[in-house]
Amino acid sequence: MMNDYCTAENTGIIDHKHKKALQFIEDATTRADEIQKQVLSEILSNSAHVEYLQRHGLGGNTDRETFKKVIPVVTYEDLKPDITRIANGDISPILSGQPILEFLSSSGTSGGERKLIPTVEGEVERGWFIRSLVMPVVNQYVPGLDKGKAMYLLFTKAEAKTPGGLLARTFITAHYKSSHFKERAYDPYNNYTSPIETILCQDSYQSMYSQLLCGLYQNNQVLRVGAAFASGFIQVIQFLKKHWTLLCNDIRTQTIDSQIIDPPVREAVQKVLIKPNPELADFIETECNRDSSWKGIISRLWPNAKYIDVIITGTMSQYIPVLDYYSNGLPIVSIRYACSECYLGLNLNPLCKPKQVSYTLIPTMAYFEFLPVDRNDGVIANSISVSNSLNNQDQGKHQELVDLIDVKLGQDYELVVTTYAGLYRYRVGDVLRVTGFKNNAPQFKFKGRRGVVLSIDVDKTDEAELQNAVENSIKHLMPFDASLEEYTSYADISTIPGHYVLYWELRHGADAITSIPQSVFEECCLTIEESLNSVYRRARVQEKTIAPLEIKIVETESFNMLMDYIISRGASVGQYKTPRCMTFAPMVELLNSRVLSNYFSPKCPKWSHSHK
Repeated sequence: MMNDYCTAENTGIIDHKHKKALQFIEDATTRADEIQKQVLSEILSNSAHVEYLQRHGLGGNTDRETFKKVIPVVTYEDLKPDITRIANGDISPILSGQPILEFLSSSGTSGGERKLIPTVEGEVERGWFIRSLVMPVVNQYVPGLDKGKAMYLLFTKAEAKTPGGLLARTFITAHYKSSHFKERAYDPYNNYTSPIETILCQDSYQSMYSQLLCGLYQNNQVLRVGAAFASGFIQVIQFLKKHWTLLCNDIRTQTIDSQIIDPPVREAVQKVLIKPNPELADFIETECNRDSSWKGIISRLWPNAKYIDVIITGTMSQYIPVLDYYSNGLPIVSIRYACSECYLGLNLNPLCKPKQVSYTLIPTMAYFEFLPVDRNDGVIANSISVSNSLNNQDQGKHQELVDLIDVKLGQDYELVVTTYAGLYRYRVGDVLRVTGFKNNAPQFKFKGRRGVVLSIDVDKTDEAELQNAVENSIKHLMPFDASLEEYTSYADISTIPGHYVLYWELRHGADAITSIPQSVFEECCLTIEESLNSVYRRARVQEKTIAPLEIKIVETESFNMLMDYIISRGASVGQYKTPRCMTFAPMVELLNSRVLSNYFSPKCPKWSHSHK
């Protein structure tokens, strides 16, 4: 039935849709400021009567300048009392003029506590609209994707309910459980190897196994592979390493492993495995046995794959070398930019190098403002207070937010959004750098998250700075055929003075890790310290309020154990990201129990009084 869809008539319809989508991007980026004014006016008109806006004296005014004057810039903590009221069952119009339908919960792995982000009718449609722009953009650079399938490993998570009875679920779960996804019309550009039953299965093992089984069985039809995040696709490879013999047996015998007990999943997979395929099983077995390093395994098992589709920005960039290694350098496409608060934008140059990914915000998604960020020797520090006072008469004390079309090339900003769902001048926490423009709309590189930091004394090390320091340090491992598989960090204040601790899990070739001299790891420690900002280095050298940095080498699979632990506490496997800084004692204890060896920086980093 699906093949019947691929007629000349339907191809023409799809081509027309693609042209229409590209024209929309052209028009929206040209009229960016006009559209932004319309979006803000629409949001404020729809919510003129809500308690939050009334509380701050906006009334029914939709004027942009009045809005900026009276509505404060806020964080989640500022809105938490209102969100709690809604979660507890208050149905009065507190934040939004539309009823709150459900909450999207953040993954809870980067900033600690899970946030509840309100959602209203229309948000799903906005999400599907921005997704409808993806293939028209990609098809300009990678044609022919309608001639095969996508092997995307997609995961959902169990839903919860608030005391007031509203659903609370992850961004990804809400998307894949929506009727838009489950009842979508066949689209040859979005033809997945995974049956929907395997995606909706909430047992992570059964879901991963069954999706991989279907992806391997249809390997020659696969034109692209992917997952939500780069880390997620690495988890797929690690899972495959453990279970490929079982998968081969199922393909060879047209069976499904006994551990897959979910009836709808078994039934759906059985429809994919239409006959035994011993030749394919032999092929997979040969490739998996070829060498222990698994170099190029992605392009070998899925020989027609044209790219890997994952989010690779921010701290995900550490996985670029690993993905290159496993894929023999397949292009890595990182095209969508979204968060629990709202859908945001697209990478209009999908085949750019991963480190050059920039996103164009789509001006119809929300009203965007930008909080200038001072780059002070690598430290991300906002130049405005968390919540500006109402009717502040002394604007000179606070730097004003900047509109979408007024950002400056090369400047860093924190993203602030006003959404249809009732967030007003809300600090998302993403720090972006302006890299260029598409017509009148700026393009942004994702730099990292505000507030995910290591700190012992007055020092503050943000996520992007830590990532850069680690990248500089691991160059010392290259001569030893070793590389960094995964890492996290911890501010250890159990001693006086405290010090930074980094936990490293390494991937290595034929030579054992023990062949790497102690001096090499000590040089890695020092390089990290040399890469950190002058405030940190001054505290180390002059004030001596920070002790030498420590690297702890942990056993293989340690970070998989950490992931399993975090997921067992309620995080989503589909949205899981390794926390770059740990504060929760059981997580620290888990990794400490897996330490093979540890090393300290052998001397102080460079610093002089001339450094400001």
